[in-house]
Amino acid sequence: MTGARFTSRWGLILATLGMAIGTGNIWRFPRVVAQNGGGAFVVAWAIFLFAWSIPLLVAEYGLGRASRRGPVGAFTRLVGRGWSWAGGFIVLCTLLIGCYYAVVTGWCLRYLLSCFSGALAGIEPATAEATFLAQASGGSAAVFQVLAVLGCVAVVARGVEGGIEKACKILVPALFVLLVIAAIRALTLPGAGAGLAFLFHVDTSLFADHKLWLEALSQSAWSTGAGWGLMLAYAVYAAGTPREAAQNCVITGIGNNCASLLAACAVIPAVFALAPAAGQDPAALVAESGPASTGLTFLWMPVLLRGMPGGAFFTPLFFVALVAAALSSLISMVELGVRTLEDLGVARRRSVAWIGAFLILGGLPSAMSLDVFANQDWVWGLGLMVSGALCACAVIRMGAARFRSVCLGEEGPPGTWARIWTQLVTVGVPLQFVALMVWWFTQAAGWGDAWSLSNPFSIAHCLLQWGAAAALLMLLNRTLANRASDS
Repeated sequence: MTGARFTSRWGLILATLGMAIGTGNIWRFPRVVAQNGGGAFVVAWAIFLFAWSIPLLVAEYGLGRASRRGPVGAFTRLVGRGWSWAGGFIVLCTLLIGCYYAVVTGWCLRYLLSCFSGALAGIEPATAEATFLAQASGGSAAVFQVLAVLGCVAVVARGVEGGIEKACKILVPALFVLLVIAAIRALTLPGAGAGLAFLFHVDTSLFADHKLWLEALSQSAWSTGAGWGLMLAYAVYAAGTPREAAQNCVITGIGNNCASLLAACAVIPAVFALAPAAGQDPAALVAESGPASTGLTFLWMPVLLRGMPGGAFFTPLFFVALVAAALSSLISMVELGVRTLEDLGVARRRSVAWIGAFLILGGLPSAMSLDVFANQDWVWGLGLMVSGALCACAVIRMGAARFRSVCLGEEGPPGTWARIWTQLVTVGVPLQFVALMVWWFTQAAGWGDAWSLSNPFSIAHCLLQWGAAAALLMLLNRTLANRASDS
């Protein structure tokens, strides 16, 4: 499949948008905005799009485009054979996220089917959480998790042009159309203006709070997929010139943020318009974390949407958007794993089967237990910061000038934007990584039992699981390097 290509730049951009836009745009972003001051958070989050996310997306794109290999092969060929393990860590981190992300995709599928079957017709505030918990873990959750993986595996098995590109040409435009429709309907509800004011009011005093900036950095890093290796994997199949890298990454980043804002304009005004009738405080409700940090998506949105005019239409529309976002992101995770195994000499058909089995088996513990789900989300969601730092290390290790020449096709002295990108990815990203990790670990220490494995959100869990993954990959480094070099 090394010779495979996206048929057009438009096809590539739709695929990278599908990679970036996921359920976190729809359920996590509105909650995090509400918890961190509305408009002030939006400003900080937009800044980090250009300070963290886009620089790393450009680095990934360059590595994939120049090497025509996934992360392991790219690090081996461009960074050095001693760095093969780092590419492997990026892949493993994202695949382990994919294991529990498949569970989330299964929840979305389950709720969508419940909309059509009428199972959500009688949902009430008092029963919403019990309804979710009954569907979120156990055998039924595992069944839908398996269905989600099999659906994505079927798409990836059809290849880049016939599977991924075709699927994203349907899923991504449909997602944006659905979000626009949902936002328009929410904004036309009586009382929605209060929600819009809550979302975009900028309290400048909040800019002095470091927590606002670190939360905004976290959201930007998780939402855009920067450092996940997904952009790198798709860039393997990119046609056109290397000079398009920055443009494509900017389009992907801005498109992702636009989807988040559309989702927030659909969710927050709807909550402010509908929550009072349900006897709830809208500001508190929209900021609610919910079980396993699901926010109000599976608890309150079915209740609120059911009670609005046209609720029978808008409730399934909301969950169709969630399913489209979930599937497009999960497809990219499957392709990342498949591309990596292909680079190690495994035939594509067998690679698809192995990655499908890994995601199913690896996701079963999270499907059976919300506690396991929450632990994996904590450990590997934070592990993405490590992956992002490793991508920055690749540029530093190669040397920024050599990277721009080999991976981005730059000729002659660097221009203004090239110099800015160099400073951001070689200095800015490492500094942001250190600040973010120190802050997150400080937060975890304040939660109690910071070093106890009995606490699923402990520092000990992060260091143990990251350390085990890194140690195993370092032991296998020579094998990974040899196989990646021979393919």
